[in-house]
Amino acid sequence: MPKVHVRKGDTVVVIAGKDAGKKGKVLEVYPKTSRVVVEGVNIVKRHTRPNPKMPQGGIVEKPAPIHSSNVMPFCTKCDKPVRVAKKIEGDKKLRICRKCGSELG
Repeated sequence: MPKVHVRKGDTVVVIAGKDAGKKGKVLEVYPKTSRVVVEGVNIVKRHTRPNPKMPQGGIVEKPAPIHSSNVMPFCTKCDKPVRVAKKIEGDKKLRICRKCGSELG
C-alpha cells in the first residue's frame, strides 16, 4: 500500500489547485488512492434524498478528497508549510520540521 506523508489530525496547507493557500485540518486519509480530505477545502454540493437523518433532504455542502501531493504539513513554529523529516528517539519515531527541527503533530 502506498504511503501518505500526512496523517489524520495534521494541519496542512494546500499548495496547488483552486484552493491553493488555504489551511485546514486533515479529516480522513485514503492511502490506497493517495488522497486526503481537508476541512474547508474542495467543498462540493451533494443532492441528498430525504432520509431519517435529514427528513427535508436537499443540497448539502461537504469536503471532497484531494490528492495528497497537493498538500504540505504546516509547522506552527515556522508558520510555514514544510517538508517532514523522521527522527528516531529511543523506541519512538518522530516527525520533525526540516526548517526548524520542532516536532510535528
